[in-house]
Amino acid sequence: MQTTSNPSTMARGGGLLDLERHFAFYGAYHSNPVNVFIHALFVWPIFLTALLLLHLTAPSLHSAAVGAAIYGAFYISLDRRSGTLAAVLCLLCWAASAALAARLGFSIGCKVVLVAQLFCWTMQFIGHGVFEKRAPALLDNLVQAFLMGPYFVLLEILHKFSGYEPYPGFHANVQKLIDANRKEWEDKKAKKMT
Repeated sequence: MQTTSNPSTMARGGGLLDLERHFAFYGAYHSNPVNVFIHALFVWPIFLTALLLLHLTAPSLHSAAVGAAIYGAFYISLDRRSGTLAAVLCLLCWAASAALAARLGFSIGCKVVLVAQLFCWTMQFIGHGVFEKRAPALLDNLVQAFLMGPYFVLLEILHKFSGYEPYPGFHANVQKLIDANRKEWEDKKAKKMT
């Protein structure tokens, strides 16, 4: 049985702009509701404080803006509607990080970044170790995990509270991919134990 895919994804043949593949990869590591909730709380603060760090330490004054713009443009290229919302959130994070950098200065700002990053990352590792019982996605694909994390969280929230789908059948297609990925992972895990 063939699944219905986004026509633009089919025309591109997947790859970098294959939203189903990205979402399924990330989703396979985030199936436990508590872990998903933890990520919903802490992924965007990680993004914001990473931008704050760029404001405080990057050699170019525009590094944080460029970083936020790259994320926003990538999200828009994946899905115009939810990607635009994600891009607006990236812009808001950039503006908030700029205001924080100006207000806190280098010394206090770096301490805030350190504490926030350590706390947020610790919570996510607890989510994976205690609730998901699976290593984070970043251990298998660092770039995809960092790039897709904020957008994945946003799509999850939009779907949960409004039933949003980038196109009809998106979540059903993705769930099939997630189930296949998780089954493959569980089979490998079972093989290692025997």
